Amino acid sequence: QVQLVESGGGLVQAGGSLRLSCAASGRSFGHYAVAWFRQAPGKEREQVAGVNLYGDTTYYADSVKGRFTLTRDNAKNTAYLHMNSLKPEDTATYYCAAGRYYYTTPDRIDYWGQGTQVTVSS
Repeated sequence: QVQLVESGGGLVQAGGSLRLSCAASGRSFGHYAVAWFRQAPGKEREQVAGVNLYGDTTYYADSVKGRFTLTRDNAKNTAYLHMNSLKPEDTATYYCAAGRYYYTTPDRIDYWGQGTQVTVSS
């Protein structure tokens, strides 16, 4: 079992930065790929980034490529989503997720965090 807790969301102006953290409990965090999804009101949940077990292979959605960076520290059971050059369209609830694949879909996720709100003002 893995429990995921996100933190670091908030309100930021366009062009600003935030770092989201995903803290995992359970000894098996290193056995799972980690993904970040986001969901805006009225829209489907979409994956924005993913990292494999070892942290050496990543995926980024085109909409965030070059602006977001996902890293993980298995020794600390934590993953980080660094978000730079934020845009109003990045406004959403962001969810940390763990599963078998780093490039994935919501139905293949094994564990979800509760979500953290990111709001980018123009």
